[in-house]
Amino acid sequence: MPSSEESDQDPNNDRYELFVQRFTKHEPDIRRFIRSLLPSWSDTDEVLQRTALVIWRKFDNYDETTNFMKWVCVIARFEALAFRRKMARDRLVFREDIMDLMAEEGAEEVDIRRAQHEALEYCMHLLPEKQRKFMLLAYTPGIKVKQMAKDAGSSAAAFYMRLKRLRRKLMECMETRIQQSTQA
Repeated sequence: MPSSEESDQDPNNDRYELFVQRFTKHEPDIRRFIRSLLPSWSDTDEVLQRTALVIWRKFDNYDETTNFMKWVCVIARFEALAFRRKMARDRLVFREDIMDLMAEEGAEEVDIRRAQHEALEYCMHLLPEKQRKFMLLAYTPGIKVKQMAKDAGSSAAAFYMRLKRLRRKLMECMETRIQQSTQA
């Protein structure tokens, strides 16, 4: 068995680390891209797993100067098509030309979605802690705003108005943030 020093110098180990770094960095974008091609989250999870295996198997052929996300999107698109063909008996499957169009649009929107996600995270951290917790709680599965209002001794209308104001504040912050990042 090789010592830890020997394995640290193994070029395969460096390649593995590069793969893990790139994949984990882009995994949310890959997932969003695949989701734009498929009708359900369970299908997305399945194709994401298949895509991860294929990109790992092909990673030795990956040129580090190539845009990783674009390279993966091509592979993910083919995996989604293969998955769609496998599920072709289901009448809810899109035609291949529709899948091609969705793939093109999904690839174009990856950067937009990432910018929106980053802007939302940035703007959420700008909110005072109490407002941030309120927003997160309001969007927690199983939590009902009406019940939150009742527990706080307030009316549901007042809570919904507060939520509406916070949403508007977040949207304005996000729009400003995205606009600033595109001008930079």
